[in-house]
Formats: sequence, structure tokens, C-alpha cells
Amino acid sequence: MAGTVDTYRRVIALTGPILPLLSFFARLPVAMCQFGSVLLVAETSGSLATAGLVGGTLSAGQVLCGPLLGRLADRRGQRPVVLGAAVVNALATAALVAGALGGLDTVPLAVIAGVTGASVPLIGPLARTRSVALAHRDGAGGEVIGAVLSLEGTLDETSFVLGPALVGTAALAVHPAAALGLAAALVAVFGTAFALHPTAAVTAGSPAPVRTKGAARARPAGVVRSVRCSLALQGAVFGGLQAGIASLTGELGVPGQAGLVYAANGVVSAAVGLAMGALPARFGLRLRWRAATGAALLLSVPLLFSGSLWGLYAVVTALGFACAPHLITAFALTERHVEPARLGESMAYAASSLVAGQALSLALSGRLAERYGPSGAFAVTVGAAALSLVLALVTRVPADSPSTGTPEAGAAHAGTPRAGTPGTGAPRADTPGTGTPHTGTPHTGTPHTGTPHTGAADGYAGR
Repeated sequence: MAGTVDTYRRVIALTGPILPLLSFFARLPVAMCQFGSVLLVAETSGSLATAGLVGGTLSAGQVLCGPLLGRLADRRGQRPVVLGAAVVNALATAALVAGALGGLDTVPLAVIAGVTGASVPLIGPLARTRSVALAHRDGAGGEVIGAVLSLEGTLDETSFVLGPALVGTAALAVHPAAALGLAAALVAVFGTAFALHPTAAVTAGSPAPVRTKGAARARPAGVVRSVRCSLALQGAVFGGLQAGIASLTGELGVPGQAGLVYAANGVVSAAVGLAMGALPARFGLRLRWRAATGAALLLSVPLLFSGSLWGLYAVVTALGFACAPHLITAFALTERHVEPARLGESMAYAASSLVAGQALSLALSGRLAERYGPSGAFAVTVGAAALSLVLALVTRVPADSPSTGTPEAGAAHAGTPRAGTPGTGAPRADTPGTGTPHTGTPHTGTPHTGTPHTGAADGYAGR
């Protein structure tokens, strides 16, 4: 325990105590906007279909444009990209509130929502990338980098528990418009502060790498593609879980419990994510990926047989033990297997995958819940968990070296300065999540994303 506390002290010594606080409050709006937009439009238009369309368009904007913002941050640096995105996002969110209150038609509202989603500042992925870059710059070992990712994963999970709670509280106490107004203020103030923090200098950006025709990639792209698919499946787990919880609590006559049940999953996941920093280096990324996805399948199966509120609480809470380990490991695998100059873009892709998986899953599982009841939605969760385990088992991940803890293919990492940025989000960004040492030279500017946890997208952009 003392060793773990000391490790996190070293993390705070790298980032300073202010940066994690700024990044936490700056990522809260991501967790608030989609839910808040649905509540607001449903309230002002009286149409759930319109509310769903607006919320879906917001998510689509984030999925499609997140990687573009990540690429810009890689090339131009985090400061100008986050500043610009924060300003546009705050204005777009305020416009969404004004349009909804003013009775704007569905199509214009959806367009504004799309701009709101497209301008999400990717705080989760970029905070991950920045913290990892600071760790590499100072020559920190894998233990510290693992703690960095675990801390970022915890911040992501906490934001996605607190964000919807703030929306619900503001909607009940005042009006849904107050929740989105708060989100706009948070992104304007704390997004700007995150961009201007002195640590942004470590992610100043780098020019696009010059690639000769037919040149081979330095790292195995297959791992990265598999990880993105795995994150999309994790999003599907979340989507099915949300729809199933809403359906079952409605059947039991306690719909107000739905948010609390889902929050229990996030609280446990956040705690486990923080504890991930204490895992010894001998537990490599490949083992962690397989263990996390296997645990998710095992712990999700009882959902199919849940019929009481307390039974639902127990199963959903237990499932939280598998969420953060998967997300943190996925972002760590992403960092380890992408070119340094494209880290931000890759983290944004990871976070966007999580958001896209959740959005598609919600649409499917909602229909299944209407037709087959809660078990129809929970079947999506179990199926996604099973596919994620299969993916982890069949994907060839370079084994960690016994002496260094880095992949045998990671020699390409050595001596290359890191360039750049962030998915959901990400929820999780870097070799750090593994707790294994990194052999590369200090980062010179590649931020990290997360988790979503990615992420989301942030961090967990879709949590």
C-alpha cells in the first residue's frame, strides 16, 4: 500500500497537483452533454424521437471529428487545438440551449448538436497523452507510467458517474437547460485552463512523418485495429447495460433507480482503475487484456437471470471490476503499438470507437428490450463481452520482454521522441497502463486519451 501511494506521489510530482483537477473538470462536460441534450430537447419539444435524433447527432459529430482533432493536436500541439475546440464547443452548447428553448426545428437543432459533438476538446485522451509525455521526458519507469494511466482511468470513470448525476440534479432542481449551461461554462473555463497550463509545452506538436512509398510500418497495426474493435465492443457492453437497467427498473416500478444502479458500476470501476497502478510489471498487457475480457464475460452472464432490484445492483456492481482494467489496458496497447507522431490521433480513434460502439448498442438494445424485455438488452452486453474475449485471444500481441517489460517489437520505440496527443475516450492511453517499464527515450510532445475512457471518447467518451 505504501509503495502504491509513493507511486502516485511521483505521478503528481510529474504533473503538478493542478493539472489533474483541471482535466477532471474540463472532461465533465463530455459526460453531461449527450444526456443533457436528450433531456432538454425532450422537455422543450415533447418528442422523444426528436430528442434521440439530436443526441445521436451529437455523438456522431464526436465520433467522426474526434480523430481529426487528435491529428491536429499531434501536428500543431495541444494548446491551440484545445483552445479552439473549447471556445467552439462552449458556444455550440450555448446555441443548443438557446435553440431548444426558442423552439427551433429539428433539423437546425440536430446541426447545432453535430457541431457540439464535433468540437468536444478530447480532454481525456489529451490529458493521458500529456501526462505520459511528461513521464517519458523525465525518464520515469513503467510503474509510474502505469499509475499515470490508472489515475487517468479513475478520473474518466468518476466524471462519467458525476456528470449524469449533475445533469439529473440540475434538471430536477431548475431545468435541463441549466445542466447544459453548466457544461458550456465548464468547458469554457476549465478547457481553456487545461490548454494554457504550462505542461502543454511538452505536447507542442511535430510535423507529419515522411513515409517513403512502400515503407513498412514500425509497429504492428493489427494490434491497434483489434484494440479499437475491442473498445467498440466495450462501448456495446455499456450500451446494452444502460438499456437493460432502464428496462428492468421500469418493470420493477422503480425507474428512478436506473441511474444509481449504473453509477454503482462506474464507482467500482473507478476504484479498480486506481488500484491498477499497483499491479507488478510481470502482468503484461497481453495477459491483462485477456483477463479483463474474460472477467467481463463471466461477470456479465448473470445479467440474463437478474429479476430483482438488489440482484441487479449486485451483478452490475460486480461487472465494474472488469471495465477499468479493459479500458486502461486497451489504451496502453494503443500507445505501445502506434507511431509516436500519431499518438494523439490514435488515442482519439480509440475513444471514438468506444462512443460509436455505445451509440449503436443503445439503438439495438433499446429495440430488443422493447420486444424481449431486459434480457434482450442484456444479451447485447453478454454477446459483446464474448466477442471481446475472442478478439483478445486471437490477436497476436508481442510478448513483454522479461528484462524490460516492453514488447520485443518495441525496439522501434527506442530513441524516438514522442510527438503528440490523446479516445475516451478513452478511456487509457499508454504503455503505462501496463505497469511495465518503457525503453523509449523521453517523450518530447506526444499527448495521450483515454478512456474513455477514449476517451473517451473522452476517455471513456461514451461512458
